[in-house]
Amino acid sequence: MTQAPEHASARPTATDTARPARKARPNGQWKIDGTTPLNHNEEFKQESAPLLVRERIEQVYAREGFDAITDDDLHGRFRWWGLYTQRKPGIDGGRTATLEPHELEDRYFMLRVRVDGGALSTEQLRTIAQISKDFGRDSADITDRQNIQLHWIEVEDVPEIWRRLESVGLSTTEACGDCPRVILGSPVAGIATDELIDPTPVIEQIQERFIGDPSLANLPRKFKSAITGHPSQDVVHEINDISFVAVEHPELGIGYDLWVGGGLSTAPRLAERLGVFVTEEQAPDVWHGVVRIFRDYGYRRLRNKARLKFLLKDWGTEKFRQVLQDEYLGYELPDGIEPPPSSSDNDHVGVHPQKGGRFYIGVAPTVGRVSGEILARVADLAEAHGSERVRLTPHQKLLVLDVPGEEVKTLSKELREIGLDARPSEFRRRTIACTGIEYCKLAIVETKQNAAIAIDQLEERLGDTSRLKPISLNINGCPNSCARIQTADIGLKGQLVMDDDGNQVPGYQVHLGGGLASKERDEAGLGRTVRGLKVTADGIADYVERVTRQFEKERQDDETFAQWAHRADEEALR
Repeated sequence: MTQAPEHASARPTATDTARPARKARPNGQWKIDGTTPLNHNEEFKQESAPLLVRERIEQVYAREGFDAITDDDLHGRFRWWGLYTQRKPGIDGGRTATLEPHELEDRYFMLRVRVDGGALSTEQLRTIAQISKDFGRDSADITDRQNIQLHWIEVEDVPEIWRRLESVGLSTTEACGDCPRVILGSPVAGIATDELIDPTPVIEQIQERFIGDPSLANLPRKFKSAITGHPSQDVVHEINDISFVAVEHPELGIGYDLWVGGGLSTAPRLAERLGVFVTEEQAPDVWHGVVRIFRDYGYRRLRNKARLKFLLKDWGTEKFRQVLQDEYLGYELPDGIEPPPSSSDNDHVGVHPQKGGRFYIGVAPTVGRVSGEILARVADLAEAHGSERVRLTPHQKLLVLDVPGEEVKTLSKELREIGLDARPSEFRRRTIACTGIEYCKLAIVETKQNAAIAIDQLEERLGDTSRLKPISLNINGCPNSCARIQTADIGLKGQLVMDDDGNQVPGYQVHLGGGLASKERDEAGLGRTVRGLKVTADGIADYVERVTRQFEKERQDDETFAQWAHRADEEALR
């Protein structure tokens, strides 16, 4: 082989001129990249542990008032104790994205009362009701996370509110924030005649061992949990970070199937089965393992990538299972089985027999909007008819448990008289709505009032729609999907739209044909969108009536709305 003379000019090769490969930017995964904060949100969590803000609220802010609150406490750490500033009245949706938080917010707070499993005694319900009347202008909403939200709360009153809540065993600990939030539980836990297993002991163990644990109070973002022992699969398990769904294994008996990585918002992703069987005894430790995977490996650099669903997407279920077993449990979990399809309605509205010969009554507040006065009346009526327990549901509904058979008819009538119907119309039963522009700083459009008006109009125009398969209507005030718009038959996402005269007005983008597991569909699926299909805020009933009548005209045999919506021509959906 001949060498080129030293004086010869050598041409640079591609290898010579190529730049070194750029090092991948860290994602803020603690076990890989270290714990150095990569954004301000991560900085304030490390500068002062969020749970410690309670002492400042009690000792400083409640005494010195709103103006004394520091920015990182007000817009950050307060969330760990269930507090968000609410929207200042009179700011239209067109300004939501253009104003700074301090320009949007009022000097009042939304306070979220944590209700794990949705379980409340009448004493607890009455306590919340009195807090609402004394400090919250009689406001109260039942959320689709089984919480109760109050509004118009002033920081000066928060210590007294906490004292009252904690005196009856309630709290606002980690009701919001980058932490383990409320644990959804079957609303009929321990009472349903067809229940496979009562999830209450697992929920209580997780609460006692891990909620408020400082080692779990700095997660990349929120962590949502759900657990059910009921065959109706009544905890929307497909859209939680972790869910346990009861199954009966042919060899191992009754336990739980584990699902991870669900979530909606602007990048919806349904949870996936990890393929393992979890016993009742193992469930709290498995929960602890999954939440620590999220803490240690979750993406922290970008807030819009900081949910567990993004890690699961990159890892896949096989790796996730292996890491869980090897690094966090120290033992292998046996292969599991898939839950059978849901066998009954999972919102539990109506009158149903329960264990022991009594009954529970499920009623439908219109899109979860109640009041302190209504909650107090529910507590009084329940006790007057022999009950001391109520439950909230993930569908913004309320159940009264333990009702003697001879009291069912009278109690149902008295609940209906205060707006809580056990036999509501299909649209009153199956419509949910988020907080909306009335209180929420992220919202663009009003929701609850628009929904209530639309329900009244649809009841008048369509009458009895029980001849059709149930049609769910979910209304959200912004793209974040707190009201689960991608998993409804008809989902409305708040935005500004053009009306027929070319004016920009509040309205919604339409999603069609989504749904979670129910007796009407075996598997969850996301809705479809039709290009340019939007409705104005005052046109909800017009659109829903039109598309419902079109469905009735075109449906085939036993076809559901979702099945029809996914096959229908776009023109039929407009």
